[in-house]
Amino acid sequence: MYKLDIPLSLKEKAAIERRRRAEEERQGRVFNSKYRQIGVDKEALEQQVQERNWLEDLEQKRANAFAQDAIRNDKIAQLLQNRQENDEREYNRSLNEFRALHQQPSGQREWDLNDPDYLKKDMPARVSDDDPRCGVASLQKFEGEDQNSRARAKYQKEQLREWSRMQQEAQRRAEQQQQAADKLFHAKQNELDQRGLELQRAEEECHRAINESIKNYNNALFRETQERQALKKRQTDHDNYAEMANMISCDLLTENPDQAISQYGPHRVVPDRWKGMSEDQIRQIREEQQRQVEEKKRRDEEEQQRNDEWDRRRHAEAKAGMIIEKQIEGERRVYEHDLYDDNQRLANEQRNLKKYLDSVVYTNQPTAAYFMQFNTTTR
Repeated sequence: MYKLDIPLSLKEKAAIERRRRAEEERQGRVFNSKYRQIGVDKEALEQQVQERNWLEDLEQKRANAFAQDAIRNDKIAQLLQNRQENDEREYNRSLNEFRALHQQPSGQREWDLNDPDYLKKDMPARVSDDDPRCGVASLQKFEGEDQNSRARAKYQKEQLREWSRMQQEAQRRAEQQQQAADKLFHAKQNELDQRGLELQRAEEECHRAINESIKNYNNALFRETQERQALKKRQTDHDNYAEMANMISCDLLTENPDQAISQYGPHRVVPDRWKGMSEDQIRQIREEQQRQVEEKKRRDEEEQQRNDEWDRRRHAEAKAGMIIEKQIEGERRVYEHDLYDDNQRLANEQRNLKKYLDSVVYTNQPTAAYFMQFNTTTR
């Protein structure tokens, strides 16, 4: 038989009594609000803190994701705005360039009627005396008129000035020659005077030979006069020949181009002596003009190449921009589609969870007796 009526031992009884007293003391501490509030449930608080930190971290990640998405959208909007501004700026520049090249006032159909310089560009009624438009009844040419009178008078004045200068130069040379001849004559006179003095002294010293000396002196003087005249005639002939030779070989008649070189340098000329450019100078000028034409043609070709390169680059950038824009639009559609799928999945999960809680978990509604069993013990 079972030993149900066996009394408890003192040891077990003491243990039960000890546990009862400990429970009473514990109830006194737990149900006493003064002592219960001294200590807290550290593990529960740490778990709550971890849950709160996890929620804050999740919220921070969600905010960062939205912020990154907003930044990306702002960058895309800025790129689109800059592209639109560049397109508008390029369109305005092209429009102004087209207007400047193809819509000038001179290209209008009525420009010949509105041109303020029409009268300046129009050909005068009479250009020259031989104008074929001036007929008998044109009343533009009359008998006795001379249209080139001013130019001819100017040319005549310049010719008269040149002749006057040449006469002055010839007169100056004649005066210089006359002065040289006078100087020679005076020197000869001085020599004759000196010789007369010497003869006078000889006459004073040799009074006896005066008559014979006078005869010899007269003969010598006659011969000397003849020689002087002959010498003067030869000098005059020599001067005349020299003058004729100078006139024949002068720079004026021979048209020497070196006479037009200025004393300030070989690159400058004297206008009243210049006879025109030489064949070498004309050839050099034409070669320089041809070189300038080729240089201008080369610069125009380089400018056209640069413009073509800029046009190709602009078209390539526009095409690349359109491709990038299409890629961004495709990525946006994919993102929106993935977001829509995630929202639908979360909505389905929430509906299934709510349905599960309503149909399975929350089927047994608690009564008042269920809540009364709490806070009866310390465990």
